[in-house]
Amino acid sequence: MDYTETRRHELRKRRILMVDGNLTLNSQTTEAGASARTYRAGYWGFASTNDTSGASVERMKAQAGQNAQAMARFGAKDTRPLPGGTYRGEHVFRGRPALSQAECVERMAAIQAWCKQRYPELVSVRIAMHDEHHSKWVATSTGSDVLNSIQRAACAVTFTAIGDSGTPVELYEPISAKGSLADLDLSVEALAPWLDELHGHLQAKRHAVAARGGQHTIVLAPELAGILAHEAMGHPCEADIVLGGAVTGDLVGQRIASELVSMIDVAHTFNGQEAMIPVYCDDEGTPARDAVLIKDGVLTDFMSSRETAQRLGLQPTGSARAYAPTDEPLVRMRNTVILPGTRKLAEMISEVDDGYYLMKTANGQADSTTEFMFGIPLAYEIKAGKLGRAIRDTTMSGSAIKVLQSADAVSDDMSWNCSGYCGKKQPMVVSMGGPALRVRAHLGGE
Repeated sequence: MDYTETRRHELRKRRILMVDGNLTLNSQTTEAGASARTYRAGYWGFASTNDTSGASVERMKAQAGQNAQAMARFGAKDTRPLPGGTYRGEHVFRGRPALSQAECVERMAAIQAWCKQRYPELVSVRIAMHDEHHSKWVATSTGSDVLNSIQRAACAVTFTAIGDSGTPVELYEPISAKGSLADLDLSVEALAPWLDELHGHLQAKRHAVAARGGQHTIVLAPELAGILAHEAMGHPCEADIVLGGAVTGDLVGQRIASELVSMIDVAHTFNGQEAMIPVYCDDEGTPARDAVLIKDGVLTDFMSSRETAQRLGLQPTGSARAYAPTDEPLVRMRNTVILPGTRKLAEMISEVDDGYYLMKTANGQADSTTEFMFGIPLAYEIKAGKLGRAIRDTTMSGSAIKVLQSADAVSDDMSWNCSGYCGKKQPMVVSMGGPALRVRAHLGGE
């Protein structure tokens, strides 16, 4: 049985960068296009164009069908209909009226001037702002007809100073929100406490010492719990990666984490509030549902598309998403989070006699075995239950399964962030979140 979907997609992006008061990037771009996919006898046919007219969409449907038919010459693989159901509706975020480019630059200049006056010892201040808006009209042969709109915005500040060794030391911090830059409070008054905190950490890092390499008791700040959830466990729980041989494929129903750990890829609503990247229906027209990946330490589900759900015998989670108008949908995360626990972060630190508190991550990589390595640009020693000296840039590594199995405390607070991208053949807007975790992991160092 043939299945066909069409998508008209508009993507608007804005990027602005100011370095030491000089505007070095100021761009706005718009992409628009239409695409179609047909599934026939186990094969997909795909076609796309930058023409979004109705006639063009019909041509793409015909071309996609021809492409699927051409692939089917290799022999039928699966003739069962794809699961997934239908969805009809419109979801558009109604935020504040957008700021003009000039208004954004004015706010950046005000922040720059304030930082120059308040922190005269800094050798550089970089301010970056960006927002983007996706509008997708999806229709399928199963009856889905939906408009999905996703908007997100971020502002990031990077401070650079000179450390004790005479070399530059820098720290970067983003803030993010659903909507456009108008939905972030970018006034100096609102940002001042945040900037002061960033500056304080930078001053501590100027006098940082090397970490001791090896296994340690580590308290992960909520930001790191979010990236651990996304990079190290989220990707191995994407159904296409499971089908590609991820270690998680043989672990469903088994304990892969401490019973204190539960992890969900949230579709659109968390604790009664709309998520940062709300997906009510994916780019295959499938109604989106939460994927409960880990429940009380036990692996329970995967994120899936129509086809991958069929192959694994699952109900689709509505996780097939495409980034640009000419991209095909892939299984992607939406809002991946480790659920909060019951402990207080201060208590979790006070109970550590000798360890480290990791606060920020610069980058990360992981593979389908859940092995990972993250860069750590900000962390502190923990000595006798108190925070000590800052440590130099280091790395945290290990197996996400072993790290999560070692978790003995989960905080009751939460942090969400949607400032970055997830890379998997194509970028993708995602959000991630979590509480603080206390675990055992390996740190790079002396």
